[in-house]
Amino acid sequence: MSTKKRSSKKNAHDAAVSGSREPEAGSRLAEARGPKPEALSVADRLHSAAIHLLRRVRKQDVATGEGPARLSALSVLVFGGPKTLGELASAEQVKPPTMSRMVAGLARDKLVEIASDSADARRMHIRATDKGKAILQQGRERRIEYLAAHLNLLTGAELEVVSHAVEILGRVLRDWD
Repeated sequence: MSTKKRSSKKNAHDAAVSGSREPEAGSRLAEARGPKPEALSVADRLHSAAIHLLRRVRKQDVATGEGPARLSALSVLVFGGPKTLGELASAEQVKPPTMSRMVAGLARDKLVEIASDSADARRMHIRATDKGKAILQQGRERRIEYLAAHLNLLTGAELEVVSHAVEILGRVLRDWD
């Protein structure tokens, strides 16, 4: 979106929220007016960079022999701990029947273990096996090494700026909700 279009949208938005209307109790004026143009510009570039970065490092996952959906579900279990089928489906933003098929395949390949809930036999508890954890850890190491090899091309000062930006993004993510 061009700066001119953003500016006109911002002005229209500002006009709509200004005047006699008071912000609701507890809301911040900045939130009522929307993000600053600078924040929108950075968000746009960060969004694009994050997508391109993920696409590039994800190419290393081919070596695992697992598909991206299975690796993603396995990652939730390895790094987030055991989950019920519903929790895992929710985390992966898929319907329970889809996740059920995926979990069955992961179990068949001995990447996860499924246990019934002692209080409710319909409920399954799913956890990553040592084999599943090893596949994920090896994949993560390959991604990190691949990324580090490309970051190695930066100057010391550039690498320090990226490191600082990662710290800031980590803080933003911790405060997200």
